[in-house]
Amino acid sequence: MGIRLLIAEDEAMIRNGMEKYIRLHTDRFSRIYLAKNGQEALDIIFKHRPEIMLLDVCMPVKDGIQVMKEAKAAGILPETVILSGYEEFKYAQQAVNFGARGYMLKPSRSSDILKKLHEVADEIEGSAAVAKTEEPGQPAVVNKAREYVEENYAQELTLQRVADEVGISSAYLSSLFSQHLECGFVDYLNKIRIDHACDYLRQNYFKTYEIAYKVGFRDEKYFSRVFKKVTGMSPSEFKKSGQ
Repeated sequence: MGIRLLIAEDEAMIRNGMEKYIRLHTDRFSRIYLAKNGQEALDIIFKHRPEIMLLDVCMPVKDGIQVMKEAKAAGILPETVILSGYEEFKYAQQAVNFGARGYMLKPSRSSDILKKLHEVADEIEGSAAVAKTEEPGQPAVVNKAREYVEENYAQELTLQRVADEVGISSAYLSSLFSQHLECGFVDYLNKIRIDHACDYLRQNYFKTYEIAYKVGFRDEKYFSRVFKKVTGMSPSEFKKSGQ
């Protein structure tokens, strides 16, 4: 799976122009997500886990520094390049303290921004080459199925839908999951969903029923039962535990 990029910028001309420029000049990024305010940026981070984020500081609802703070607290902060018109040192210092990889002042040339994003992507891919997340010997079709589940977990996924996506029968995919992941399809899907639900609970912004819907459940009670099965505690207990 390629690198996913989030562009969080409240000025539509800059946000859309940067996306267009990147798509025209590189095929490095498999997904480019757009957010026009800080809360949208956080929603995308929690749902899609982009590896890199191009982030404006001054945005509505939540500013860029708050986005970095909340994402870092949840343990899912993307590698971040700040793009901002704020020249005051305190903003750059705050961004660096939260782990920003670069701080670029507006107006910056699109080519310079893309060059910085490529540098960050190079480091990510270099680290991935050293420590791959894929299990040795795991069939490519299993990895493809995992990637599809992890990208679409919030939708109404079925074993048949995923099997159709990767081009094999549902029975064969089921046996591959059991053999190589040591769990069934539903258990794997629930694990992915609950993992994301834990991130939302750490954010402490959404109600339980809202989180249930965001991660693919349509019934709050069923979500709570699955959550307790996977984590050993209820959503409210997890939130109180501070894990």
